[in-house]
Amino acid sequence: MPRIRQQNVLAAQWTPNGGALGAPDLTVPDNQIFGSNVFSPAVQRQRLPKETFRRLQHTLARGEALDTSLADGVALAMKEWALEKGATHYTHWFQPLTGSTAEKHDSFYAPTDEGTALAEFSGSELIQGEPDASSFPTGGIRATFEARGYTAWDPTSPAFILENPNGALLCIPTAFASWTGEALDHKIPLLRSMEALSKSAIRALRLFGNEAAQRVFTTVGPEQEYFLIDEQYYFERPDLITTGRTLFGAKPPKGHELDDHYFGSIPERILACMLETERELAKLGVPVKTRHNEVAPNQYEVAPIFENSNVGSDHQQLTMQIMQNVARRYRLVCLLHEKPFAGVNGSGKHNNWSMGTDGGENLLEPGDTPHENMQFLFFCAAVIEAVNKHQGLLRASIASPGQDHRLGANEAPPAIISIFLGTQLEEVFGAIERGEAGESKPGSFLGLGTPVLPPLPLHGGDRNRTSPFAFTGNKFEFRALGSSQSLSFPNTVLNTIVAEAVDELASELERELDRGKDIEAALPPILQRSYSANKQIIFGGDNYSEEWHAEAESRGLLNLRATPDALPYLVDEQTTSVFSHYGVLSARELESRYDVSLEQYVTKLNIEAETAASIARTMLLPAAARHLAMLLDAQLSELASETSELIDQFTGAIKKLETANLAENQPHDDTLEHAVYMRDQVIPAMESVRSVADRLERVVADDLWPLPPYAAILFIK
Repeated sequence: MPRIRQQNVLAAQWTPNGGALGAPDLTVPDNQIFGSNVFSPAVQRQRLPKETFRRLQHTLARGEALDTSLADGVALAMKEWALEKGATHYTHWFQPLTGSTAEKHDSFYAPTDEGTALAEFSGSELIQGEPDASSFPTGGIRATFEARGYTAWDPTSPAFILENPNGALLCIPTAFASWTGEALDHKIPLLRSMEALSKSAIRALRLFGNEAAQRVFTTVGPEQEYFLIDEQYYFERPDLITTGRTLFGAKPPKGHELDDHYFGSIPERILACMLETERELAKLGVPVKTRHNEVAPNQYEVAPIFENSNVGSDHQQLTMQIMQNVARRYRLVCLLHEKPFAGVNGSGKHNNWSMGTDGGENLLEPGDTPHENMQFLFFCAAVIEAVNKHQGLLRASIASPGQDHRLGANEAPPAIISIFLGTQLEEVFGAIERGEAGESKPGSFLGLGTPVLPPLPLHGGDRNRTSPFAFTGNKFEFRALGSSQSLSFPNTVLNTIVAEAVDELASELERELDRGKDIEAALPPILQRSYSANKQIIFGGDNYSEEWHAEAESRGLLNLRATPDALPYLVDEQTTSVFSHYGVLSARELESRYDVSLEQYVTKLNIEAETAASIARTMLLPAAARHLAMLLDAQLSELASETSELIDQFTGAIKKLETANLAENQPHDDTLEHAVYMRDQVIPAMESVRSVADRLERVVADDLWPLPPYAAILFIK
């Protein structure tokens, strides 16, 4: 059997891995595992003295700092709980500007004079740690020789236990700041932005007569897309190992043209992996709700229900980590790159975002008659105003090299930010703009033509899967996030810009109320002005169409196609002003994120380019040469001539890529200029090499081509 065929047969074989979970009786209390590895309020209630628990909850509810005595009590209970779970070490689990998580493990145990060890964990150790900050990206906030940085306990995100076959680890979600007090992570600005939005929203709610709400929380529910492929193919692809995506690969005869994978029956091996992943996530209190096959072959999706934005962002980082860990138990590899395979759909992470009070009221719930729901229309108008004003910043918040491959393709929103409101809401705001009373569509039912099937409630508007920012009933779905991305910064941006818009509308409303108007008379003209000034961001059609691109340009909307186009909006005057005003990020902290993002863009593309050149020269070119020699030996002159011509083109393309990627040929004085060079010179050179390589893959003998083909990677499950 040829080598490739034998590999395919081996990859297709799978049996349960010996750690099968079975199907436990879920009516038995001991089998209910949700949150079992979380130091949750329920666990705190059981383990903390009543007064300590009361003080802790009171402190968290008011968003106040913890005093040392309270922290000592919590630390003692947390340590005892962790030891019972088998944890010998703890870590301050934080999210530096790498986009992933970081951890340094410290033992609970300290030696005694008697030659034994004693488990200790104080409140000061719980509250603050000191990891080395010098090797994390800081964008110039810290020099390499300035190593001191601090982790600070975030008590609003519960501690949890990560299990390992050989033990367990207590993870304490923390913020990460420099010795100078500046944010070096994604958590600090997210928490600051949530506080800013809460203050602005409470101010507005008071104008509507709501005196009960004390805090407003933003919520997220991210829909995570990913690929699962057999690990054998992964380890045979240096490009996947090094960059997370395939730099070469001819389009297979079948992709997802038949739409047969989407929502299809989940293969046994994949479902087994999903079930174990969900079990592990359940222990960690991650409320996974949905799983299904996605559009592309071997592509899947998992989605939780809504959570507080801070906790949801932490849980999303955990979800990616657990998915990757569990996949290996099934001889699979989980791919989170935005575009791991050319020619088939890439992966995103739809960020479902909303606002709610501590009393459980969703501020983006329109009710049965949204034209009469003044409070909803106020907050909805604020979101529209924020997205229109800061469309460049929103695009910058999701920018990365992987996104540049995905945005604008058939499965992803374009790089143009626009809002889909749906027919009903668009009609309501249109009526407000015209000064009319407005009318909501009455609830109706969709008949299915047979008495066997029940009538279905008909929504007031359809969905639009091509929209990057869509209203979907009681939330906005920011669909443009990349699959490997942390939720924190896009939600930090959303919270901050909406806080600004809420304040601006609230100030207008206050002025009108101070003149003696009641709210029914004061609000409509404000909504009319706001919608009229920002309606260019509203679009309900096909965002993929060329007609929309032309129309968007005529409306003055931004089309920031690549990361170097978008990133300058992180540090423009408008962004600096709003972030500084709300104390979310200083100008220096914004500049650091801009510098880190540019540096990562350049570095990732450099790694891709060097990997592509190496694979092309040392693996693909020799395979093509051996194939040519075989054709010449067989005296197949016409085929040999065709292959020889392709090899010549391939050799020339490789040399151009190597030249473009030489350090001495690249600008280094200005990082943005360097990023533009990578976009305009290196990426086209990589694409030229790939174009010829993919043509060679179609003609070189199957047993000579060294890379597993798409037809195997994507369809062997």
